Amino acid sequence: MNKAFSTQENGIGGRVTLLFLLFALALYQFYSVGFSAFAIVCLIPVVVLVVILTFRQSMLMFWTLMLVNYFIQWKNFPETGIPTSIPNEMLELVLIAMAAIDIKNTKFERLANLMMFCLIVWGIFNVIEIFNDTCGLGLQIGAWFTGARMMAFQLIYAHVVFTLFIKDPNTLIKYLYVWGALSIFAAFWVWKQQHLGLTNAENAFLQGRGRATHIINGGATTRYFSVFSDAANYGINMAATAVAFLIFAITAKVKKYKKFFFIAGLLCVWGMFPSGTRTAQFCLFAGFAAYTILSKSFKIAVPVAIAFIFIYVIMAFTDIGNSNASVRRMRSGFNKDDASANQRTINQAVMKKYLADAPWGIGLGMGYENVPANNRYRKLATIPPDSEYVFIWIRTGYVGIVLFLILTFIMFAGASWIVLFKLKSDSLRGIGAGLCCAFVSIQLGGYGNQVLMQFPNSLLFYGGLSLVYSLPFYEKEWIEFENKQLAIQAEKQRIKEEKKRAKRV
Repeated sequence: MNKAFSTQENGIGGRVTLLFLLFALALYQFYSVGFSAFAIVCLIPVVVLVVILTFRQSMLMFWTLMLVNYFIQWKNFPETGIPTSIPNEMLELVLIAMAAIDIKNTKFERLANLMMFCLIVWGIFNVIEIFNDTCGLGLQIGAWFTGARMMAFQLIYAHVVFTLFIKDPNTLIKYLYVWGALSIFAAFWVWKQQHLGLTNAENAFLQGRGRATHIINGGATTRYFSVFSDAANYGINMAATAVAFLIFAITAKVKKYKKFFFIAGLLCVWGMFPSGTRTAQFCLFAGFAAYTILSKSFKIAVPVAIAFIFIYVIMAFTDIGNSNASVRRMRSGFNKDDASANQRTINQAVMKKYLADAPWGIGLGMGYENVPANNRYRKLATIPPDSEYVFIWIRTGYVGIVLFLILTFIMFAGASWIVLFKLKSDSLRGIGAGLCCAFVSIQLGGYGNQVLMQFPNSLLFYGGLSLVYSLPFYEKEWIEFENKQLAIQAEKQRIKEEKKRAKRV
């Protein structure tokens, strides 16, 4: 026995066993105290293995990115001490590097579009912001880089990755299924939080820093947040996702796609209510209002418009559903005298006064930890922006927010033009319209709450708009792909009808 053990220890088996034990120890250390030098060294073989698998299965890393992006702020994951954005950025950069290495098979020409131009302009502006010394603290390279990564670089990464890796109809459908499945899980998790209770980590958030904003009405109402950072982020994401999937369902020709999209859309509509995020309902209305234009069809536009006018009237002018706390919370969004909305107006008046002397803003990354207490702009660094647009306004000033709004409009207008005039397939135009309208929804959400640059929104909705610019490149393939699916659908229906006739006989 000793001899056998010695042979194994000196051979491959022993090394594998030792490596496994070191890896298990590294995982335990990662789980308990985060990354250390020892854990990093022990994880090197795993990193090498992942890199090898990545190059052999290029889409594996892309789907991993989708999962990481969606769950990165789930409260049930242990704290690692690593900035939240790092896993996402590393995966995106690896994907871009892979595309550059496989240059012969990568369709870089698809990146040459209006959206890429706008994102580059926005990126250049953010690079120039490195010289912004409004607070008189000198160049703050670290703070600037943190802010630029969030506000500009991640948008460019999303555009490049989605354009280069979702390059054919089959991958597009798989992506929509993955997105829909993740959204369904998020809705399920809110149901679980409501009816089966919170996990220890979720309850710790709710009773700690989330208490002031998530337990309201004297403790009578809890705002649920699912796998997201907070309830506002969750509710607005659900609203924008619902817009996309219900439009996909309306326009899909293949029944199995239509059913899945419809289920995902309805569950997202249901799921946004437990968030208690009043902006979410306006995001839903705005998305479908945009669709009445992009649909190019009175048969679709009129019923959609009537349905949402009906919902608006119920929410704004009746008490229907008031027995439900979530509905009451949503209905308060139509109250012009709402205290929360009035406080935002007061805050923005204060910001406007300070920013009159700071046309370039206080600088990217400037927060309470960077700006000292005796600094003139300390107030701006600490006051809650309550809106992504206001956050951008504070950091980049009037110059930055105006540029951002112009570039956002140009990107959306370019994608809408493709949907209205370039795409011939009704179902593909429906996918394009759904992605455009979801982009409208999330932008409105960014006006009402600080969610636009949050995970998972940037990748999902800026990446989604990027897909619209790619759709014309594979429309011919899409038509062939769809016709094949319709033929399979027709054959299944024929066999089903034959079986019915056989039973009758």
